[in-house]
Amino acid sequence: MGKQNLNVPENGVDELNDSLVSMSEKVQDNKKIILWAACAVVAVAVLVLGYIYLVRQPGQAKANDNIGEADIQMILGNDSIALAEYMSVADNDGYDAANRAALQAAIMLYQKGDYEKALNYVDKFSASESIIGAAAYSLKGDCYVNLDKLDDAVSAFKSAISKSDKNQYYTPFFMQKLARVYREQGNFNEEAELYRSIIADYPQFADDYGIDMKKYLRRAELAAENK
Repeated sequence: MGKQNLNVPENGVDELNDSLVSMSEKVQDNKKIILWAACAVVAVAVLVLGYIYLVRQPGQAKANDNIGEADIQMILGNDSIALAEYMSVADNDGYDAANRAALQAAIMLYQKGDYEKALNYVDKFSASESIIGAAAYSLKGDCYVNLDKLDDAVSAFKSAISKSDKNQYYTPFFMQKLARVYREQGNFNEEAELYRSIIADYPQFADDYGIDMKKYLRRAELAAENK
């Protein structure tokens, strides 16, 4: 293998030395950049760990204590105090406890007949678990029914049905709620179709709860024919 021609010009040794010095400086600069980057990563890690252990975990503990106190007040029958504490946790604590507090506040507000405020709190709730999430949508539907916002109720009950993921107990229950809204709207064909689906897909539901689902189906079909 022949020697490589470096094409060093006159005074080339000096220029080559200058080039090597420049390269060395660049390497040193790169080392500094890498060092600073590593320090930055460490600093971020320290901040994150500090947030978790010094802020978030104590905050979570405080939120859990607050919702625990609300639970105790509810067990003792002090509903108004419990509701106020659930609402406070839902409004002020950004932790998992706030999520549960929001749903509990929504349920209690619904029971009090304060449907608008119940909607505000159920909207704060987020559930990945299918049945609880479906129940939250159903609660929204119930609020809308009581507020005579039937189109919104239809949407909420449809979400409850979808979220419940064909659960043999809850899905037909939400379907029956939707059927009642359709009847109130005069949408008898849609009502009848829901009853047919319950009879075909969830036959055990009617037996378990002693519901004559075929009677409701016949009523919807007659209403559709006479409309």
